Amino acid sequence: MRVPARLVPFTALTAASLLLTGCFSGGQSATDDSGAGGERIRVAMMQPPRSGLSPLSDDAFKLSRWSTAETLVKLDADGDAEPALATEWARSGRSWTFTLRDGVTFHDGTKLTAEAVVNSLTKAAAASPKPRILDGVDLTAKADGDKVIVTTATEDPLVPQRLSSPQLSILAAKAYRGKSVDPVGAGTGPFELTKVNGTSSAALDRYDGYWGKKAKAPGIDVRFVPDGTARAAALRSGEADIVEAVPVSQAAVLDQDLITEVPMPRTNTLYLNTEKGPFRDAALRAAAREAIDAESIVKGVYEGRADVAEGLLGPALPWAAELREPVRRAKASDPAGRTITIGTFTDRAELPEVAAALQQQLQKAGFKVKLDVREYANIESDALAGEFDAFILSRATVLDSGDPAAYLYSDFASDGSFNISQLADPAVDKALKKAGETSTGDPRRAAVIAAEAAVLGTDAAVPMLHERVIQGDAAGVTGAAHDPRERELVTADTHVK
Repeated sequence: MRVPARLVPFTALTAASLLLTGCFSGGQSATDDSGAGGERIRVAMMQPPRSGLSPLSDDAFKLSRWSTAETLVKLDADGDAEPALATEWARSGRSWTFTLRDGVTFHDGTKLTAEAVVNSLTKAAAASPKPRILDGVDLTAKADGDKVIVTTATEDPLVPQRLSSPQLSILAAKAYRGKSVDPVGAGTGPFELTKVNGTSSAALDRYDGYWGKKAKAPGIDVRFVPDGTARAAALRSGEADIVEAVPVSQAAVLDQDLITEVPMPRTNTLYLNTEKGPFRDAALRAAAREAIDAESIVKGVYEGRADVAEGLLGPALPWAAELREPVRRAKASDPAGRTITIGTFTDRAELPEVAAALQQQLQKAGFKVKLDVREYANIESDALAGEFDAFILSRATVLDSGDPAAYLYSDFASDGSFNISQLADPAVDKALKKAGETSTGDPRRAAVIAAEAAVLGTDAAVPMLHERVIQGDAAGVTGAAHDPRERELVTADTHVK
């Protein structure tokens, strides 16, 4: 049952009206004239485009979530590669050969060819900065008849997973003009991007020449609404059909039948400095771990809309819990009034609250605790330099490949680029190296969990909770995706009754 608009606080509803009125009307018919029935889908998204919807930036995830740009492969729930624009692939040393799907056309009417794929991948590999998925990867592509051969400088078992990243979407040649990339009318998905109004809105129409299942909805109207209260009010008042990232503070006052909590591959973790200071002592790290009551943080700070952590990898990776075994750790010692400084940042609103809760918990256990809270841009360098005894971070545990091995390496390897814990443990390094080199599938998952266990055994990091993202779907919406990786939102099956 929808909450009557008159019950919405005036300021919230007014904000939503100012931001959304007119966005979902005009220029496009609200109903489908093709005879298939259904209405256009009105979507309120959190972040506006930052790079003109270039697929070589984080804007690529918007193109993916609108089902307009596609990649050679996609990922299943376990992170394994599945066919998309490529139907099969084979590895030979450093090279992978991809067979392209027949009968695919871009939205501008040109055909998907090996040359078109090579063009997109080459543009991505040569971009400055490179798409995140290609950091540290030297990748080249060449056409071989109707196949594409992708070669890396060193053997890489993750090439298919890398090519699933929305930042490596395949677009028509017309999209690449000089240094900019314009995705309008250049994708291959069930919806064609037809119009972009800067950072305010975008429109997409069903593409009837799609190679796969025809979209049920005639189109999508998108509005970018950074204000969380306004997004929630848009769902409540019927101004939007699908709403991204409903704030926790607003979720409780919405009709619970209209919201879905999706586990994210993101863990709120307390990193402990193993190189210097009190937490150089493994027994004091154990004392900190035992002092933390994550359940009270989930209930108090997150209003119950998060999951207490059992490890570094959470429910967004369901296989992790199935493979995980008990971890042996050091015994705790008495903190005896040792003073520690915990750092965190204000950019994620919940983190200062988490810091305050931890301060009380650790003080109760016998530590003296100081807090240092700043904007992330002003604190990251100090955190990476080991200037804090502990640091609270909300960390994505799978990067664009859908694989957690890269995150584990960057955060906990001796030469990891994001080693806030300053950890240098030969056993951990060995486990991380094995995980990174193991072939994909069950063997790699087992190696990843073994690496996680090695990290947890040091107490260099204490995982506290796994975050969720709250998505709003209006009562008439059917088939909207609820994707932990935030790659899918409106699919060919999504429609409004």
